[in-house]
Parts: sequence; structure tokens; C-alpha cells
Amino acid sequence: MAGSRIVEAVAPLLALLDEMGIRCFAGGSVASSIHGIPRFTQDVDLVADLQPEQIDTLTARLGSNFYADAGQMRDALLYGRAFNLIHFKTGFKIDVFPLPKDVFHRGELARAEPRTWKVDQETRIEIHVASAEDTILEKLARYRRGGEISDRQWSDVLGIAASRLLDWRYLRSSAPQLGVADLLERLFRESGQIA
Repeated sequence: MAGSRIVEAVAPLLALLDEMGIRCFAGGSVASSIHGIPRFTQDVDLVADLQPEQIDTLTARLGSNFYADAGQMRDALLYGRAFNLIHFKTGFKIDVFPLPKDVFHRGELARAEPRTWKVDQETRIEIHVASAEDTILEKLARYRRGGEISDRQWSDVLGIAASRLLDWRYLRSSAPQLGVADLLERLFRESGQIA
């Protein structure tokens, strides 16, 4: 079953990161599924406040359970891009994004909240997740970087906007930092929200 496969891969990684004091949260489709309309995901995106001096210990502790490349992790921190962890037994992939050091992303980590992710009908996992507002902002930024053509990204943000009350003041004050203020206004219109 897909859900148990995800838990088997993700739960021990989350426990290890917590044990090492590496704060992290889920973003991407996991966050949008929790805050909006659930959809199946092929992988998990984690944002982690990983420090260079933690890489060797993390790699060693992942041991033989995960494909984990210390050099790839160092490059990811240096260049601000994701690295992969692949759980050998299940083949499940986890993309880990180093936490950017700017004010917005530091705040995003502080605002992340513990939630229960319903992976499928029978499977649940406890995970910190980006707030609904930060998930919208990140997805709008990804939508823009992708040339504003991804129906999936846009339907994810519409699903979140239609599913809950949002802090529109925070969204409006933060959107210009990510260059998505115009997309946020479009979201207000298309979702029928009064902001």
C-alpha cells in the first residue's frame, strides 16, 4: 500500500532530524493537500534548517536505510538547491530543500505547525507543515518561475483559498517579497474570497 510505504520512508527521517535538532517542515503537495484538496504525491518536499557541520553526522546516521550523498548535500547548501534522499526498501524519494536565510523563509519555518497528514484512508503521519498562507505564497512563486502554465500549482492554491479562512493581510504584505502580488490578486478574484 502506497501510504504505508510513505510512512515507512518519512517517519524515521523526521525522527532523526528531530533528534539532531534540525528543524524542518513539509511544503509542496503535502502542504497543499493538508490545507486544501488532497491529492496523491510521488515524493515529499521538506525544507530543513540543515547546517554544513551537521552533514557528515546526518549522512552517517541515515546509514544503509537511505541513499544520501554528503557531497550533494554540501552543494545543495552552497547553491541553494534541493538534494534527494531515497529510502532503499521502498524506493520513496524525499526532496530536501535547505532553508533560505532570508527573513521570509525564517518566518516560514517559525510559522510551520504540527499537523496530521492523511496519506490515504488508513494511513496518517504527524508532520510539521508550512502554514496555509505560506503554502499559497510558495506555490504562487513556483507557478511564476514555471512560466505560469502549471494547472496543478494553480488548482492547489485555489483549493487552499476555497477551503479555509486565510490571513489576507499577511498574504498581501508578504506577496511583494516573492514577486507574486499580482498573482495573489488574481487568486482573490478567482477564488471568490473577500479580502
